[in-house]
Formats: sequence, C-alpha cells, structure tokens
Amino acid sequence: MTLSQNGPRVAVIGGGPAGLMAAEVLASAGTRVDLFDGMPSVGRKFLLAGRGGLNLTHSEPSEAFGQRFGARRDALAPMLQAFDAQALRDWAQALGVSTFVGTSGRVFPTDLKAAPLLRAWLHRLREQGVSFHMRHRWLGWDGDAAQGQLRFQTKDGETTQHFDAVVLALGGGSWSRLGSDGAWVPLLQSQGVDIAPLKSANCGFDVAPTGPDRQGWSDHLIQRFAGLPIKPVVVSMTDDQGQVHRQQGEFVVTCTGVEGSLIYAFSARIRDAIEQSGSATIVLDLLPSHTPEQVLAEVSRARGPRSLSTHLKSRLGLQGLKMALVHELATPDQLQDAAALARLLKAMPITLAKARPLDEAISTAGGVRFETLDAHLMSSSQPGVFCAGEMLDWEAPTGGYLLTATMASGRQAAQGVLAWLNLRKSTS
Repeated sequence: MTLSQNGPRVAVIGGGPAGLMAAEVLASAGTRVDLFDGMPSVGRKFLLAGRGGLNLTHSEPSEAFGQRFGARRDALAPMLQAFDAQALRDWAQALGVSTFVGTSGRVFPTDLKAAPLLRAWLHRLREQGVSFHMRHRWLGWDGDAAQGQLRFQTKDGETTQHFDAVVLALGGGSWSRLGSDGAWVPLLQSQGVDIAPLKSANCGFDVAPTGPDRQGWSDHLIQRFAGLPIKPVVVSMTDDQGQVHRQQGEFVVTCTGVEGSLIYAFSARIRDAIEQSGSATIVLDLLPSHTPEQVLAEVSRARGPRSLSTHLKSRLGLQGLKMALVHELATPDQLQDAAALARLLKAMPITLAKARPLDEAISTAGGVRFETLDAHLMSSSQPGVFCAGEMLDWEAPTGGYLLTATMASGRQAAQGVLAWLNLRKSTS
C-alpha cells in the first residue's frame, strides 16, 4: 500500500517481535511508521532465542494453549484468537519460512534458525516503508504525553520528534545487554501508568541449604555435576489450593540450584510460593517409568557385597546425577531403610529459597497492568499511547507461548492505533 506523506505519523519504540509486528500492521494500512530502538540492530533477543532452534509457537489445542497464561488468560484471549498458532505459522510461510511440529508439539522453522526469518521480515518492512532508527534510546516525553513530543538520546545528542500516536514495545526487564532493561518503568509511572513490579519468569532458582553447615549444594555435587541435565524426571508441586501439578521433562542442576525447561514450567508457582512463604518445595520422581511397587521390590532385593550405588544402577538404572542427588538429599536412615529409600526415589523433595536475578531470567512477569489499558491496549491516562509485548503484565512458560502472545499483542496495539486515528479523523 502506498504511504500517505501527509497522513499521521506513528512511532514504534522497541525492535523486538511485538514492535516489528506492530510496525508491519501499521505500514500495511498505509501509515507512516518510524521504528526506534536503543540498540545497534533490532531483534537481538529474538536471535538469541533462536540459537538452540527458534521455537515459534505450540501446536496444542487453543483451550490448552490459553491455559498457559494463567491469571491473564482472559486479557490475552481476544488477541490469541485473532492471531493464534496457525496464524503465526501462516505468517512465517508468507515470508518464505516453512515450519514443522516437533515431537513435543512445539513449532519450529524448518531450518531451526531465527536469522533467515528476521532478515525476510525486515526486508518486507522496509519495502512497506518503515523507517528504522537505531541507537535511539527513548527518554520519555517533552511535556505531557498527549502532545506527542517524544525525546530520544542519540550519538549526536538529544532529539525531540512529534508523532500522532506511539506503540511502546520496550520488552521486560531481563537481558539488559540486549536492550530489555526495564528503564521505561519510571517514565510511564511519571505519567500515571499503573505498573506491576517486574519479576523473574522462566528462571532458575537457588536451592535452600541442604545441611546445617551448607549454603546450598555440596562441593562434590557442584564440581561433578553442575551444568548437567537430569532426565527423564517428573516434577510435581502442590499449589495453595491443594491441587498437585505434575509434568515430565528435564532440568539442569546449577552451581546454586536448578534451572531449565521443566523448572520454567513451574517457575511462576515456585516464585509466588517463595514470596508468600519464604521457600517452595518441588518433588522429584527420579524413576517415572517405574511404579512405587516396582521400585520397592528392586530396592528390597538382597545386594550382597555390592554397594548401594551399584545395586541401584543394576536393578533400576539409577546412576550419575540421579544417584548423586540421592546421596545429596537422603538421610543415613533413608539409605539403610528399603521402604524409605523407595519412597524417596519416587518423591524426593527439593526446597528452593529464591529466584535467580531478574537479568538472568528468560522473561519477565509484571509490567503495565491491563486494567490501565483499553481493549486496544491504549493507555487510559495517555490517549494515543499503546503498549504491547513483554512490557505488559503477563507471563507464560517457554514453548512458543511467549513469542505468540508477544506478536499477537503487537498486532492488537497496531490495530488499536488505526482505529483511534480513524476516530480522530472522523470527529475532526
């Protein structure tokens, strides 16, 4: 569509997936779009996420998909209905990037890479007329936000530019080296925007002391096993309503505690339990393919001169990190009592004391509360200011949910801009 040189100008601040999607929707409608980012290039966190294979979305049914967003499910539902997992796959295909569904239900580009998709996307945006302004760090407004005077810090000093509307897609507070540093929080708070405190999401946790004279894992466990995955394993956790949540997968033992995909799936519950009670307990089933009766039968067998470790390896395949955790967390009495040891192998409690720092987290909880925005993601206190992406107050586990909702919200905000501009035009 041909751009209107005399029409309204819209600023998109933030060059992540939400900002790029907002720019695409706006430019496709013929709007003049200027995209600003404080970093030298856009999509840096997007590219980092693709290093291990870019997980675009998830193929599970929409009802289950929506459940992944917890307390913010209802707020995100209209956006995800308008731009769901299949719509995202169709969007990627239109850029020349085919996708496939992995064994876990996750959706990836065929080549598993993020860079080709980002290059194709930026090429299309430039063809649509989007102007990119890198190394422009947003400093807020010059005066009242309603006046549309945006301040930027550049290599040549501070500059002020006027826009008819703005989409803020500034990310959360994790990965500050990639541009998501949460510096926008006081800028919006000064304008009366209600913001929930930023917290670590999809993060690791530090283990509570495992003994009276320890600060965490033993030196032996750290030196031999830190950085290694434990799999397969089932993690279960009981919420404050008494409901038990269980999931099988894998996670990594770190120098200070635990992290990895299975931990991320529980991270919101773990973090909230720590905030409420000072600690959280997860329970490991080290032998998910064995029933409790089978485990008890094998542990109870006479082992003769063999060591306990050799016996458990022979009868149950228990070895390596799993066996190290047994020695780390079992009491001497449990190691000598077959029934107690069998119960521990099927239900090993690990107490977690705190979340890892915000800047280490994959994503962020908290942000601009939906209650301070209208259905089009426009600020109720700042007409013409729209918010999208991870800076909104929501969270989701890894698995494609984060990226899908981020892009869906960018699309929603852009459509809100278009509706708001059309309304202003019709009433002027």
